[in-house]
Amino acid sequence: MNATTERETSTVEYRLTAMDRCDSCGAQAYIAAEVNGSELLFCAHHGRKYEEKLRSIATSWHDETARLVDAV
Repeated sequence: MNATTERETSTVEYRLTAMDRCDSCGAQAYIAAEVNGSELLFCAHHGRKYEEKLRSIATSWHDETARLVDAV
């Protein structure tokens, strides 16, 4: 008797692509913040560096840094 386990897979859609670059250093952006109607893009490093200051004035904060962790 063979037991079959089915894994439920969910499709996650990401908004940021490899073409989106950090406004501070040019690395791939994983964080997008909207401030005064303008979108600011940051790599994980700069997003964390400026997060405390930006969160208080940002109208939105989109964080995809979980993509950096290998989800195997």
